[in-house]
Amino acid sequence: MGSCYNTTELSVPIEKVWETICDFHDLSWASGVITSLEIVGDKKGNETGAMRVLNDAFHETLKSLDPENHTFSYQITDGPGPLATDAVDHYIGVVKLSESGGRTLVEWSSSFESSSDDEVAEFCNPIYQALLSALKSKLS
Repeated sequence: MGSCYNTTELSVPIEKVWETICDFHDLSWASGVITSLEIVGDKKGNETGAMRVLNDAFHETLKSLDPENHTFSYQITDGPGPLATDAVDHYIGVVKLSESGGRTLVEWSSSFESSSDDEVAEFCNPIYQALLSALKSKLS
């Protein structure tokens, strides 16, 4: 089983960070990374089962949303290259926030099954790093 793990720390209260990222259908904070977001189906961005297509390539479904613990998880069901349906299984991403002394730690991780775990990680880690950098820029 493969995995990715990326973090950033923000000098922003956890509630402000959560408010920015908790809507699965709103990635306006990542405009330099996410070039398009298509909402699929009729679920709202705060409802389990909400679906989206990012950058005309990444098909994702919201699996859980826990505002009390500032975390959500999603599944990638199709994507480019190493994330294609026939290349990876059980891809679950998790975003978790924690707070200490008025600062917020953002952890973005994923787990998946693939015949080429390293290739998936090498593909996904730079995307997560770019998303975290965009979030930091937006909230700084």
